[in-house]
Amino acid sequence: MASLQENLELLKNIATNPNKQLDHYIEAGKKVVGCFPVYTPEVMVHAAGMIPMGLWGAQTEIAKARNYLPPFACPIMQSCMELGLNGTYAGISCVMIPAMCDTFRCITQDWKTGVTSIPCIPFTFPQNRVMEESVTYLIDEYTYVKNSIEKYCDVTITEETMQASIAVYNHHMSVMNAFCAIANEHLDMIDAVTRHAVMKSATFMDKAEHAAIVEEIIAALKAEPVCEWKGKKVVLTGITAEPDALLQVLVDNKVAVVADDVAQESRQYSTPIPTCTSAIEALARQWQNRKGDPLAHDEKLGRSELLLDLAKKNNATGVILCLMKFCDPEEYEETMIKPELKAAGIPVLTIDIDQQPTSYDQARTRIQTFADII
Repeated sequence: MASLQENLELLKNIATNPNKQLDHYIEAGKKVVGCFPVYTPEVMVHAAGMIPMGLWGAQTEIAKARNYLPPFACPIMQSCMELGLNGTYAGISCVMIPAMCDTFRCITQDWKTGVTSIPCIPFTFPQNRVMEESVTYLIDEYTYVKNSIEKYCDVTITEETMQASIAVYNHHMSVMNAFCAIANEHLDMIDAVTRHAVMKSATFMDKAEHAAIVEEIIAALKAEPVCEWKGKKVVLTGITAEPDALLQVLVDNKVAVVADDVAQESRQYSTPIPTCTSAIEALARQWQNRKGDPLAHDEKLGRSELLLDLAKKNNATGVILCLMKFCDPEEYEETMIKPELKAAGIPVLTIDIDQQPTSYDQARTRIQTFADII
């Protein structure tokens, strides 16, 4: 068994070097399927014995993607398109792209035109999730995705293997939730950068492999004395909370992340896959069951209540909204979340998130000020 620090360093290296991890799997004879964010049906890929790998973009200058996307498009989509065009994703067998917003809808066609070496599997989540017909619709969409994976990757996905993979994914969710809980007892060792690395590394790894490492981390943390944290505690929310340089500002100001509602992190572990007659129906029901998610329409906005509950349960005194630039769903909800949280006595700080290299001096000043008032 590796030591606590060895396991943490391993996950940090994977989180910061996804291309190295991609090469590792390909050299081992594994096929890899790229999964655009968020909620792509990774279970199907896993059930075929392949590796589902998250494509979350990177801190990179945009050049070739300018021919396909305007400057005000989502930074994740811009960087993913750039990486696809410049060959960074070479070796991936195909990609799955959920059409969750206007930019996603465009990227499905841009990818087909620009990145012809990697087949694209586009699909759409139903936004009216209350109607039973929405489940039927998503079952049809997922069936198309399954058939496309089998076609492009020359594999067979069975009901038996999908049910087994659902068990793996539900176990991984429970392990990640357990990690978040135990991490709050050791904020001296699991700072904002380290916590993020443990969460992000999962998007680039086989989930059973990742769960085993995190279980070792949990066991090692339980053997350590509980830390009496003297700094501030916050909840993060948004699509991503990157790069590490931004999170390091929190560390430098003794601000600990004790909970999050971040799409790249805990949000994907908030809704287990239910037990259903078929595996594909189970995946469709999972989408139907999601709550308080800006990417999944609800009749009543429940994200403020979710954040208030996270703050209360984890003794956080502030919320940081990591606002992805040009993200319409996030920008729309910000105007409602901030006043509702402030009315409840929870200070809120909004920080712009981009994926083009930039200076975080302004963010540093704002976080320093925020840390003084929470």
